[in-house]
Formats: sequence, C-alpha cells, structure tokens
Amino acid sequence: MGMDGFTVIAEPTRRAIVDRLRLRSHDVGSLVDELGISQSLASKHLRVLRDAGVVEAEVAGKRRVYRLTEQPLPDVAAWARPYVELWATSFDRLATALNEENDHDR
Repeated sequence: MGMDGFTVIAEPTRRAIVDRLRLRSHDVGSLVDELGISQSLASKHLRVLRDAGVVEAEVAGKRRVYRLTEQPLPDVAAWARPYVELWATSFDRLATALNEENDHDR
C-alpha cells in the first residue's frame, strides 16, 4: 500500500500539480514550465501521485498527458465531507437570514 492521501498532498509541489490538473490535463513539460521545477522533480512527484491513484497518464504521441482520476484522495474526501456539510449548512442558514433581513427592509 502506498502513501495515504494526506501524506500525498502534504508536499507543496504535489499540491501545486494537483491544483493545475484540476483545471486541465498537462504533460510534464507544461508542469515544469508553470511550476518552475526540474523535469526530474516533476516526474518524481507525478509518479507518487500516480502510485497513490490521484492522477492517471495517457500516452499522446511522444508525450504522457496527466489528469486527475475520477475518485482521487478518497481518504481526504471522506475526512473533509462532514466539515463541508457543516459549513454548507451554516452558509445556507446565513443566506436565509440575509434574505429575511432584505425582505424585512423592503
């Protein structure tokens, strides 16, 4: 078994790669350019992310194009879910209160 999801994203460069891949697929070269890191470092981090099931690679000609998998970091998502639900409920209550206040002011 590889690293857990928290260990995977604890490293800032890996988080930066995941952030870029959330927006679109990238090859190693574009990650190197965007992040200002060496190709060997980018490849090392991509290997960790691939081994952890966070990214997948597709061969496109001579390049490997990386993208996020469908269900990356399930342990992190499971841990965060109750907090997201709690905050969403709090924001819903706030929005309701603000709407009631705006209706009252009219």
